Amino acid sequence: MAKAKKKRPTRKPYTASDVKLLKQHSKAKTPVSKIAKLMKRTEGSLRQKAGTLGIGLGHQR
Repeated sequence: MAKAKKKRPTRKPYTASDVKLLKQHSKAKTPVSKIAKLMKRTEGSLRQKAGTLGIGLGHQR
């Protein structure tokens, strides 16, 4: 019996509305964990996108 191949996760591209929402949350200093759950993306993905856009993400304690 042959082994079944593992399914690789597919990357979901960022739409213009996703970027707009990310910028709004950046301005509001929403915690990254909340944004991740809301947008159904990982924290790492959001941080990377924010870095490429040149915006801060989350808040400092």
